[in-house]
Amino acid sequence: MDDNQQKVWTIRELMKTAIAYLREKGYDEARLTVELLLSHTLNLQRIELYTNFDRPLTHKELHRFRSLFIRRLQHEPLQYIVHSAFFMGLQFEVDGRVLIPRPETETLVEEVLMECKVHESKMIKLLDVGTGSGNIAISIAKYAKNVIITALDKSIDALDVAQLNAHRHGVESKITFMQADIFNVLEHILTGEFDIIVSNPPYVSINEWEQLQPEVRRYEPRDALTDNADGLSFYKQLLVVANQYLKPQGLFIVEVGYNQASRVELLLRSAGYESVVSILDLQRIPRVVRGRKPQYPYPTN
Repeated sequence: MDDNQQKVWTIRELMKTAIAYLREKGYDEARLTVELLLSHTLNLQRIELYTNFDRPLTHKELHRFRSLFIRRLQHEPLQYIVHSAFFMGLQFEVDGRVLIPRPETETLVEEVLMECKVHESKMIKLLDVGTGSGNIAISIAKYAKNVIITALDKSIDALDVAQLNAHRHGVESKITFMQADIFNVLEHILTGEFDIIVSNPPYVSINEWEQLQPEVRRYEPRDALTDNADGLSFYKQLLVVANQYLKPQGLFIVEVGYNQASRVELLLRSAGYESVVSILDLQRIPRVVRGRKPQYPYPTN
């Protein structure tokens, strides 16, 4: 893709060349990648690329596309390059301060929305721990009328992104964002009890960390992905938080990693939780574990 001024590139020519190059290098979704990069460069919808096939790019536009294309060749996630990710049919602003929302996490949100629907006659108080971009809290607030949400994250940078996204989707009045680390005292931050505690915590073990794709390992925030231990640290601490802040019979619901569901189920059952089950995602992988806090304190000895 020579960007000198003697060569005039049309949208058609550039797409064909860039897609072929990515495929040759083994990149997945080459066509989608090029469409999104070019749409971002030209400020066009993807469909508009095809209705403007013969439109030539200016030298400035070509230079900008080339710089974005090089970033993708260096394995930077496409979502960070275009500052956008879709989740639950909503568009979220994302950058290196937050984890990129994954489609499998939609299973977690769908389960919470069903719980809200069952109890639609009352207002549900929900705690989202580790909100990141806000995708979980914002999607729930957008699609459920009967929720009031407190969303925690220890990263003030992540909270800045989440608040921007809440404003974009018009749900900022339903969500209170707060900086907090659940491994520290929360008494001065949280008050009362919640009907639901939901979280997609850092569950990648330290052993699995080095096996992650370079897109993830090099660019996404490490603290949002791994507990630097066995992958279970946050589930154990979330149960400590739930012991104090989740109502009796309240819903505890979390995303889990591959082959993690049975171990998280055991943690919940050992804490006396009832109706503990795993839910499969669209790939038929156990992705969500949920359970009910016991009505009465569970004996510890």
